[in-house]
Amino acid sequence: MSTTDGNQATTWLSQDAYDRLQAELDELIANRPAVAAEINARREEGDLRENGGYHAAREEQGKAEGRILYLKEFLRKAVVGDAPTSDAVAPGTVVTIQFDDDEDDTEKFLLGSREIAATTDLTVYSPESALGKAILGAKRGDNVTYTAPNGANIKVKVIDFEPFGG
Repeated sequence: MSTTDGNQATTWLSQDAYDRLQAELDELIANRPAVAAEINARREEGDLRENGGYHAAREEQGKAEGRILYLKEFLRKAVVGDAPTSDAVAPGTVVTIQFDDDEDDTEKFLLGSREIAATTDLTVYSPESALGKAILGAKRGDNVTYTAPNGANIKVKVIDFEPFGG
């Protein structure tokens, strides 16, 4: 969940989401010695050109280090608390939309980052997705159209939205 003030995006996280991501980061950092030991053990098996275990261990190390860097930066910029309320759809809001003027065809989802997806049963759409871009800034009752990945133009009406409670 994030809002944009000028050029600076602020990511809002509930305390629970922040704690979960911090625990993941702490675990990844704590596992660094075990990963290094695995690489050394695989290196001692012989010819590195044909050592699948060695290459797999190095790949896992690279993924873990990338995730560590990402989480450090993400958590450094995150603000713990409730996202500010808004009179328009913004990142961090739970949005209910209606498709093509059909009152029975509605969807309720969270407009936010993928990092928050593990803390909710709601479907999460990124503000950078086609739907997300189309409804950003929309108010209750606004009709917007977006182009789906398959090229179809889809009309939706914003029925309601509220800040995400975590």
